[in-house]
Amino acid sequence: MKRSHEIDFSEGRLLPKLIAFSIPVMLSGILQLAFNAADLIVVGRFDGDTALAAVGATTSLVELLINLLMGLGTGASVLAARYFGAKDDRRMGETVETAAVTGTLGGVLFAVLGIVVSGPMLRMMQTPASVFPLALVYLRIYFLGLPFLAVYNFLSAVLRSVGDTERPLLYMTVSGVVNVALNVLLVAVFRLGVAGVAAATAASELLSCWLTVRCLMRCEGSYRLPRGRLHFSRAQFLQMLRIGLPAGIQGILFSISNVIIQTSYNTFGAAVIAGNAAACSLEGFPNRAQDAVGQAALAAVGQSMGARKYDRVKSVTLTCCILAGAISIVIYGAMILLRYPLLGIYTRDPGALEAGVNRFYVLGSTYVTFAVMCVMTCVVRGLGFAVLPTVISLAGICGFRLVWIFTVFARFPRLYVLYLCYPISWTLTAAALYIAYLRLRGRAVRENEARYRREHPSV
Repeated sequence: MKRSHEIDFSEGRLLPKLIAFSIPVMLSGILQLAFNAADLIVVGRFDGDTALAAVGATTSLVELLINLLMGLGTGASVLAARYFGAKDDRRMGETVETAAVTGTLGGVLFAVLGIVVSGPMLRMMQTPASVFPLALVYLRIYFLGLPFLAVYNFLSAVLRSVGDTERPLLYMTVSGVVNVALNVLLVAVFRLGVAGVAAATAASELLSCWLTVRCLMRCEGSYRLPRGRLHFSRAQFLQMLRIGLPAGIQGILFSISNVIIQTSYNTFGAAVIAGNAAACSLEGFPNRAQDAVGQAALAAVGQSMGARKYDRVKSVTLTCCILAGAISIVIYGAMILLRYPLLGIYTRDPGALEAGVNRFYVLGSTYVTFAVMCVMTCVVRGLGFAVLPTVISLAGICGFRLVWIFTVFARFPRLYVLYLCYPISWTLTAAALYIAYLRLRGRAVRENEARYRREHPSV
């Protein structure tokens, strides 16, 4: 790994570095979604709308377990960025090895858990009888690849923390192409349906995991992964847990609310499930763009705090909010203009198309607030406050949506009323996170200085 792959956010012009960091992350996310969309497109075209609905009905449940592992990966990213900014090679190495061990063991644990609970969870979500058997097959095969996905997420988070976003993009591209090729082979040629789609996804996750591990074993920086026995640092794990667990819990809370919302979607029938799955797949593209800017904010704030350059934090926050907002307007605007051709790639059913178009209209109205929410969540976490974003998200996203479903939607059980809970919850949460940032940034500086004096007593 050459030094040219690293980006130091603690000095130099900020905007070009944020863009250079964000574009590969954005492309990685978009490619991942494109390959996931290929799953839906292939299974919908060659196996029908029932198979498409079966894959779509599993989305929120898959995210439920994955988000916890990704949250813990956020903890690894924050620590690695802090030690990279502080030029603390010893603690950086401990963080990388601990992240690899945690990703492996956590992935295995949650793969087993996912296989066990998939059936009861699908029943709890009121999955239609025509969809249930196929959805269950998809989930159980999909979860077999979860350990590889977990390790990839943890170690790619380490690479992003030092500004290296090009290698994860390359690995995502290679594994995605393999995923699409296997989709066509297993579904279109061998007619394995949803089982073939799930098997192709698991195989591509294995490949991306292997490429990332290979990269870190060959690099020459402080974040090199040793080839022999990995050492598990209890101290680094606890810090990783302190930062990442609240992020993971937040992801779980998001997913729980989405599971409940998916249950509400399921009451409208297979056509609405298919249309909603197609729209969600397309919405993932602007979502990944916002996530890319958020990851840039997380790395930049973490490095700036490690380097004790606190004015950079303010610049990072403002620049990332503007950048994410502009991107959201461009991408979501294009999606609304091309709504029928885009949704038509997934399904030709008139009912499914209508459901997808209505979702585009409602969610697109305030999508900028979703962009601000993503950035501010990462900024507050980068400052070192892990629990507060979880509490705010619990109230603003999950709490509000649950109240909405059991009150407003229960009183007016229409599809557009269900869609409205998204933009309203984004706006409330974004406002609360920004207020929290304004009130906590001074405290973050004081705590960071105290931590620096503890870790460097001779300075």
